[in-house]
Amino acid sequence: MTWLYWLFSYSVGNFLTAYFVGKMYGVNLQQERSKNLGARNAGSVIGKAAFMWTFLGDALKGVLVVTLGYFWHLEQWVIMAGACFVILGHLYPIWLKFNGGKGVATFIGVGLALSPSLFSMMIVGTAIVLGVTRSLTLGMLGGFVFYIGAIVLTGHLQLYIPILVAIMCMLLKHSSNIKESLRRGK
Repeated sequence: MTWLYWLFSYSVGNFLTAYFVGKMYGVNLQQERSKNLGARNAGSVIGKAAFMWTFLGDALKGVLVVTLGYFWHLEQWVIMAGACFVILGHLYPIWLKFNGGKGVATFIGVGLALSPSLFSMMIVGTAIVLGVTRSLTLGMLGGFVFYIGAIVLTGHLQLYIPILVAIMCMLLKHSSNIKESLRRGK
């Protein structure tokens, strides 16, 4: 059951909502602005409704995988790995030659489904850094620092290793944005 759950999780991650929202509007988001298949690009190219649909669709992928893991009474470490796989499926979808989105909305769904109280630390970190820098990218980075700090404080670092792997992969996908934000100081 474990391997099937992980395969299912990766497959769910492969459903990139932005790709299908773009098709509905006759737009190939892989050719527009940031060329990213994510909510932010969908919103900047198509509009607010496209942002919301893409964000909700991608976040619900994370919620679905974690919730089904609990429903099927899987062990916590199996669910954590499944959460990692749904994010990796979004970042590296096989059907798009491993060129997917950046995983933020999917991570938000995963984080909320795993532990809303722990995830609230990411929101706090994001809000603080966003308030100081006015940069969504740096705000996200600050949120990850707070989230990882909260994980360490709970004493469950070993259990969260798959989530930390997913975060590292997300940061790699965001590396050019992070460098640019740091260069601009914003």
